[in-house]
Amino acid sequence: MALLRRAWFQIHWFIGITAGSVLLVIGLSGAILSFRSEITDLIDPALRRVLHAADAQPLTPAELLDRLQAAPPGRRVATLTLFAEASRPARVNFAPPPGERRGETRLADPYSAALLPEPRAEAFFEFVESLHRWLLMPRDTGKSVTGTLAAGLLVLALSGLYLRWPRRPLAWRNWLRLDFALTGRAFLWNLHAVAGTVALLAYLVSASTGIYWGFDAVRTLIDDAAGEGRAVRTQRMQGAPGAPVRLDLQRVWRSFQQTTSGDWSQVTLRLPARNASQVEATYLRAEPEHERARNRLYLHAATGEATQHERYADKPLGGRLVNSIYPLHMGTYWGLPGRIVMTLSALALALFAITGWMLYLGRRRTKRAVRAERARLGPAPAQGGEQVLIAFATQTGHAERVALQTAAALRSAGVRTVVKTLSDLSVDALLHFRKVLWVVSTFGDGDPPDTARAFARRFAQQAGPQLRHVHYGVLALGDWHYATFCGFGRKLDHDLRSQGAQALFPMVEVDNGNPEAMGRWQRAIADAFDLRIDAWQAQQQSAPSERAFEAWRLERRSLLNEGSQGDPLFEIELRSTGERSWAPGALVEVLPRHPDGGAQPPLAPRSYSVASIPADGCVQLLVRQARHDNGLGLASGWLTAHAPLGADIEMRLVANPRFAPADEDQPCIFIGNGSGFAGLRSHLRERTRRGHGRNWLVYGERQSAHDAICADEIAQWQALGLLARADLVYSRDQAQRVYVQDRLREAAGELRRWIAEGAVVYVCGSLEGMAPGVDAALSEVLGAQGLAALIAQGRYRRDVY
Repeated sequence: MALLRRAWFQIHWFIGITAGSVLLVIGLSGAILSFRSEITDLIDPALRRVLHAADAQPLTPAELLDRLQAAPPGRRVATLTLFAEASRPARVNFAPPPGERRGETRLADPYSAALLPEPRAEAFFEFVESLHRWLLMPRDTGKSVTGTLAAGLLVLALSGLYLRWPRRPLAWRNWLRLDFALTGRAFLWNLHAVAGTVALLAYLVSASTGIYWGFDAVRTLIDDAAGEGRAVRTQRMQGAPGAPVRLDLQRVWRSFQQTTSGDWSQVTLRLPARNASQVEATYLRAEPEHERARNRLYLHAATGEATQHERYADKPLGGRLVNSIYPLHMGTYWGLPGRIVMTLSALALALFAITGWMLYLGRRRTKRAVRAERARLGPAPAQGGEQVLIAFATQTGHAERVALQTAAALRSAGVRTVVKTLSDLSVDALLHFRKVLWVVSTFGDGDPPDTARAFARRFAQQAGPQLRHVHYGVLALGDWHYATFCGFGRKLDHDLRSQGAQALFPMVEVDNGNPEAMGRWQRAIADAFDLRIDAWQAQQQSAPSERAFEAWRLERRSLLNEGSQGDPLFEIELRSTGERSWAPGALVEVLPRHPDGGAQPPLAPRSYSVASIPADGCVQLLVRQARHDNGLGLASGWLTAHAPLGADIEMRLVANPRFAPADEDQPCIFIGNGSGFAGLRSHLRERTRRGHGRNWLVYGERQSAHDAICADEIAQWQALGLLARADLVYSRDQAQRVYVQDRLREAAGELRRWIAEGAVVYVCGSLEGMAPGVDAALSEVLGAQGLAALIAQGRYRRDVY
């Protein structure tokens, strides 16, 4: 599938680059022709209606024909077009002189038969039409070229549809959402794709009808199949073989009026040539279905007797379609709105040409930069221990550049590396590496890049902890404006953990090349490999600095689970001078001190989920004491026991985009256990503050008698109608242990309904036990593909530890 998609991508851009500019010319000329009659009438209003005396009567068709053939003498009128509106000039087409293909066409005064001046814009429109239909080339050659270009437009439209097909095709926002907050290549691609989707139907119609007009063989085949071929019409026109007859247009016209009962607005009389005995009257009804909904009436040239009457409404479907090809091509089939749509789609070809070229040139620049990075990448050290695998997945080349830069920095510090694209990496090959760095971008609706699809599919199908020996780091590249921000990176990180791999550091998500996030990646690499990477120093110095640690006053700590079988769980409250703001789901990094305090430097920072919102006026944490043989854990001990009340705690707020709030209109399912209630509580407090009640909480602890830390607040939310469902699971309140994942399985039907309605699933709590159990339950209820889609769409958000 990836190879097929890659092939269609190559075809799409090749046709777009080679034929796009010429299609632009055809499109612009077609847009001009769409309003040819209005432009002509604006330039020459006198040719739209002929002024005459109030009591003047128009000439009869027979009188008009006699005068037209008399002056200048010797010219035969081939066709005569008349209008029911008496003031409209008649249009006369003279038979071509010997050796010429087309005769002269003129407008004639219906009251005097005087030939009117040629429209001033006629020469211009003939040039534009020749440009549009034949590209100013000889007719036969030009038709073949424009027919080929129409076929190219058809391939462009269909391949673009295939390449853009989203995972959820029925979600209209995926097709039509134009995001002006995007920048750079992401905005160009979004604009190119959305505009192409909007104009898709118009291009399919234009291209298909253009192929019909461009290739005589195609046109003949279709016309003959529909019974509208030229040979058939010529035979009808000539009638049965016999002696030539003398044309009596007066009788013919009288018979035409009687047969049609006057229901006509425009008629073209094709007068019989030599050896022909019939007049073909091609007319539109007073209120025609469209401008080419032609009815044909065959009348004997001498007697006026109607020999055959072909009504458009009586034609089979094929015949009606053939007669509709021109109005479909021009858009007049749908009236003025159709013409406007076809005109705008024709003008939009300029947009596609510009954005297509900019995307193409951007890819070229990126490829040149990648080649330069590969050239700068020195050879791997001959010795120095095991190799580090750097695997990348890229759609545009950016991820490859970052992977090569990472490899170069590691090699300059003496670390052996091997760089591979995911398309060249087998799942089994991972078993031979102990350390793997992943640099992956997300494409489309949370999908992996085209070249990585096969690997991602095979990797997700692996079962069991096969990668327990692997330590890894993930750099996920994306754009925060997409709903599926870093969807593939999140899915990869999830699959790696599911297979037992251990993270060297938390996944780093990069929003549109954000330098601060890239700085975190660089520092995480340096810390993980215990080295200093000189090649990255300048970049680190130029990156925006992270928020500094500040002093927060320890206001309160309360034991929440007295008598519990588990370790003590405390609610910690901290305040700072001045206003502070954070989003629900945010983290804090705390710098703990040694138990005895003193001039000693702070220990390494520890992260905790924020359990409060800015409206509370303070930061609240839920901290469980960690107890070891040598005493309390350093960070938890400092916060819950050693730091005196009123002491300053060095701390900083940290954004947590992987656990970000959902859109206000989305339902949310909150799943967690123990101190994991902290991250869930901040979301629930903010949603209830805003009045969003589509919330479902599934929370687990040991015993209701001692561990119901959230019961009062949950009861209040339910009383206000702001918590649609709450499942509190106490594992030790019954003989058989029950956990949150068991409750999810029991509520499988409702869970599927919430997910189908767009619910976002939040999981916060222990990585061991609870998180894998929830994963397994969701996989059973939603299916493996359903869970994968939930992750890729950014609707499965975890804060586990």
